[in-house]
Amino acid sequence: MGFLFRVLVNAFAIYLVAEIVPGITVASVPAALGAGLVLGLINAVVRPILVVLTLPVTLLTLGLFLLVLNAFCLWLTSLLVKGFEVHGFLAAMFGSLLVSIVSWTLSVFVSDRGRIVVITRVGRSAPPAGPLRLP
Repeated sequence: MGFLFRVLVNAFAIYLVAEIVPGITVASVPAALGAGLVLGLINAVVRPILVVLTLPVTLLTLGLFLLVLNAFCLWLTSLLVKGFEVHGFLAAMFGSLLVSIVSWTLSVFVSDRGRIVVITRVGRSAPPAGPLRLP
């Protein structure tokens, strides 16, 4: 159920990004769903391998190279899914950044099981009454 939720969140994010970022197009809702599925699989299988292989570059750039890896994963998704196109590196970079933000935002407020999570602040407990006495 959690993977299906991630696919739907990715599909929504991709569809939204296609409306905002010039250079990224989605032909239809099924293409967005397919892109969400493929992007989820790429992020689960290919991306960890790429992170390990590019670890020295990632450390040298203090983690900024991960943005390039995300853009590459989005571009790779566009190669595998008909109806989803990414034209150019900058479009892939901005698109992957927005997809990450939208996916993170949705996953913060909705759990993997599809339930809405209410974030509450737990108040501090009241201090003990009277002075603190040591034995």
